[in-house]
Amino acid sequence: MQPVTPPAGAAPAARNMRIFHLQPGGATELAALPDQAPAQGFVWISCTRATLQERLAEVQRTLQLLSGQQLVDLHVSDLLNAQLPSRYDYTSQYDLLVFRRLASGQARAAPQAGTASSPAAQALPPSPPVRRTGPPVLRNIDTSPVGFAMFDQVLLSVHPEDCTVRDAYAARLLAAVPNDPREGRLNPTSGTRLPASPPDLMLRVVNLIVDGFLDLRRELSRQLDHWQTELLRPRTRFANWSALLDARLALHELDEVCEDQRTAVQDWTDALETWAPPEGAAALRELDLLKVRSRDVLEHIERVVHHVRRLEQSTETVVQMHFSVQSNRTNDIMRTLTALTAVFLPLNLIAGIFGMNFEFIPLVHKQDGFWWAMGSMMAIAVGLTMFFWRKRYMARTAQD
Repeated sequence: MQPVTPPAGAAPAARNMRIFHLQPGGATELAALPDQAPAQGFVWISCTRATLQERLAEVQRTLQLLSGQQLVDLHVSDLLNAQLPSRYDYTSQYDLLVFRRLASGQARAAPQAGTASSPAAQALPPSPPVRRTGPPVLRNIDTSPVGFAMFDQVLLSVHPEDCTVRDAYAARLLAAVPNDPREGRLNPTSGTRLPASPPDLMLRVVNLIVDGFLDLRRELSRQLDHWQTELLRPRTRFANWSALLDARLALHELDEVCEDQRTAVQDWTDALETWAPPEGAAALRELDLLKVRSRDVLEHIERVVHHVRRLEQSTETVVQMHFSVQSNRTNDIMRTLTALTAVFLPLNLIAGIFGMNFEFIPLVHKQDGFWWAMGSMMAIAVGLTMFFWRKRYMARTAQD
């Protein structure tokens, strides 16, 4: 197995498949797919869905050489499916985990059809890109699946086209320098250990994916807090209802994605409990670390689910409060108008009486009759206004 150092100006297409050899002494990137199992450590083969579709026969041959087992056709279809939800499956030789991560704009396009030697690797129907309105935080909720096939000495990971998670963790591995090859402990600046097995590496990458969902919570909270403030302002008219509706739909979608993630990781954690206890203290400790890391990933996902549901409830509550405030404002207006109408009703009655076509009406033929009528109307109006004011029929409801 020959190591390779990718040039700084390498084209993105040349890095659609990356192969790493991880052992206690460090991580090394290989130039090509290995043809034999390593004496120490394990091999990490990472590629995009389009690359796996094009080089499926070569990847299957490598898996046969390294582990004595190939991917079954249904699992190949799962790894190539860009719309598959998070799920966990297994065979007697390997485990399969599909975990959805936050996708960028470049990762939403379906992979291009390529040549493949298996019916399961035929061209998949293209998926239309998701277009959202509103602030950029809503567009960041789009997700894309990452697939992991875990053998004894091989980890095959299938990523979207951008591969940001893969490249981020690969850079961390290659930049780390172990202090003690016997323990695989990295330099103090990294503060981590080298992955000891394919499941350990899978959990580290999944944890990196979940961290992206945790970071998304802050942006969502900030945007929804802004909308809540706008909704509860009594003197403003909220008009961004389409963006708010998109936010509620996006939160519901994110809730479903996280629920699928939690189910998949929970199934993986339950499967770990069925593993036979390994021989040796070191192997037993490694299994315990896998269980601890799996529970930690599960706890992070549950935090995201809890936060998303709280945001959904908060959004629903603030919308109801908005309409309640608007209803109270309408009631205040109608109460004031009703009070003003009640003030002018006696005045209209007096004006109507003096407007009758009778020859003899009191005060009509008197010189000061007009002023008596006007004074009486003014006194009645002032009296009714003071009465309604004391009854708080004309007072506005206090609104902050």
